[in-house]
Amino acid sequence: MKRNRLLAAATGAALAAAALVPVIAAPANASPTPAAPAAPTLTNLAHLNFLLDDVPLLPGVAGHSTYQQSQEPSARAPWVYANRNADGSFTRVGGGPITNAAKGWYAQGTFDADDISRSAVVYLRDWKQNGTAASRASAYELLRELTYLQVDSGPNAGNVVLWQQHDGTLNPSAIPADNPDPSDAGESYWLARTVWALGEGYAGFQKSDPAFASFLQHRMDLALSSLERQSLAEYGTTDTANGVTVPGWLITNSAAPTAEAVLGLSAYTAAAPGDTRARTDLQRYAKGIAGLSSGGTGQWPFGALLPEANSPTFWHAWGGMQPAALTAAATQLHDGALQSAANTDLASFTPQLLATGGPDNGWTPTPADQSQIAYGVDSRVEGLVAASDATGSTGLATLAGAQAAWYFGANPAGVPVYDPATGVCVDGIGGDGGINHNCGAESVIHTELSMLALDAHPAIKREALALTHRSAVDGIQVVEAEKGTLTGPASVVTPPSAWTGSANWSGGAYVSASTGATVTMSLPAGHPAARILPIEDLGPDGTATSGSGTTAWTASAGNRTVQLGASQNVRAGAQGIAPTTVFLLPQTLPVSAPVGATTVTATVSGQARLDAVLVQPEVSHLGLTGSSRLDVYINATSGTATQHLGSSGPVLATRYDASGRQVGAPIPLNGNGTVTVVPGGFTTVVPR
Repeated sequence: MKRNRLLAAATGAALAAAALVPVIAAPANASPTPAAPAAPTLTNLAHLNFLLDDVPLLPGVAGHSTYQQSQEPSARAPWVYANRNADGSFTRVGGGPITNAAKGWYAQGTFDADDISRSAVVYLRDWKQNGTAASRASAYELLRELTYLQVDSGPNAGNVVLWQQHDGTLNPSAIPADNPDPSDAGESYWLARTVWALGEGYAGFQKSDPAFASFLQHRMDLALSSLERQSLAEYGTTDTANGVTVPGWLITNSAAPTAEAVLGLSAYTAAAPGDTRARTDLQRYAKGIAGLSSGGTGQWPFGALLPEANSPTFWHAWGGMQPAALTAAATQLHDGALQSAANTDLASFTPQLLATGGPDNGWTPTPADQSQIAYGVDSRVEGLVAASDATGSTGLATLAGAQAAWYFGANPAGVPVYDPATGVCVDGIGGDGGINHNCGAESVIHTELSMLALDAHPAIKREALALTHRSAVDGIQVVEAEKGTLTGPASVVTPPSAWTGSANWSGGAYVSASTGATVTMSLPAGHPAARILPIEDLGPDGTATSGSGTTAWTASAGNRTVQLGASQNVRAGAQGIAPTTVFLLPQTLPVSAPVGATTVTATVSGQARLDAVLVQPEVSHLGLTGSSRLDVYINATSGTATQHLGSSGPVLATRYDASGRQVGAPIPLNGNGTVTVVPGGFTTVVPR
């Protein structure tokens, strides 16, 4: 998938091969327009337009045809990447190195179905929201191109070829190989995204061009037939992953692509309410997504909707459309349980995510990959905005503005990463705060989806533009076991790879310990009262003593030793579809480490593999400033927490529970006052 390369520079060979491709200039000053009483329009499709190119629709290719192909023998698609040049212009680039210089073929291709489908969604939404005739035309051409990539007959009918070269040649088997390979051999992310575009496309053209809408409906039927003979054929079955029961009918065993298909099915069902087949498929996929809701207050992953059925210890921000999808499905199906699952993710997990640093590419289960991209940011923004609209939650709307502020400076780099004057964004921010100034299709697509949502919600937009700096990011921190002081039968082990197949050994190492061993770890200086979540390998290690005993935990605070409770050394359960027996699930100790505690100590009974400890403040804090100010306090406990504000001036505090419902009326306070944060919920504090 392209997302793993968003923070990597393009190869020299690719740059050289693309030297003759047109460029677009970026302004010398890339700062966004300052917030004003009438907030500026943020949507600007200029850079996405620049990525679009004409694509020949080659005749006579078995299994591939599209709408009015003989009358209109070309369509349009976006180049997958755009590398920023030294002068601020951009060069369009395909995927992978050039493999055929004479033909200009890339190892993967120039265009792909993932970006074609999502670009179509951007233009469809702009046309619907703003009545833009050019966007209607672009959506039409992109949908024609997308349906050309879909197989129209034979055993793989409904599936989709991922890659295409600039001259129109399809590339079913890219280098490196996709999964599935050939890319139309099975269901895939790109099939799910095709359903997304077809659903919104049918809804968009249903009245203005019934003939084209009928064609899109036929292609939706092809896509659903494919899904029904693949993942949906498993509806009602369950799998096991490290002892956890998970739904067995998600697309590619993942809620991430399934959610994007659900977005399309929801739009389609709204426009075609009599299509009971599509409605049934929508309901089944939505139920599967909701089945990956996990954790809760103080329990990892804190109510999040996990993306991968085969890993109970892996969350990623990219592809995180599950809350938006469940909200859309709940609206169409009138299913409050789906909305509840979405709200728990958004109101319980998202504030903790923001206070810990934002939408990281990977919590595995520690925030191991702290790079952040527009795909992850947009997924949060769209989910929060949709649920706020559906439920009327002002708290979720406030969180949407706080998350969208990422584009305008409230991010790990501390600078704006989107320019509304040009439509140019960045391909991502690294964990070290470094910026990749390239601007490829996926990045600009999801940036513009966010901008469309903000333009449609002026109050959220004003907040996002006014909060340009992060003044406090006080959330979960990680303490490595291998950096602690070891006594007794304990040693540091460095495995060949930190990645286990479904999680990461935090820091790339762990401590192997047996009865009588202790591991003492230093806590972050000046931390507040905090919940302690040890991470041990709960799976067997293959030795005779594997899985025996527990580990007792204590905290030292001055002259006091506080008993925090015990963690399991193993948890019974079959490996199932998990790629490894290693099971790095954080466990929450029943007693918090008190204010002023300097260390925690693990005392092992039996055999344990200790990876790390998550230190979760009982009350986490996100602070954003700029022309306005916002503080968000998040309660990780099951009891009411009292929080001292420590700011100045009159403020208004509003409390929300763990599902985003407002608790009581807003409370006027002095900035140096105190406020209560409800169990598992969050409190917002703004100037008044």
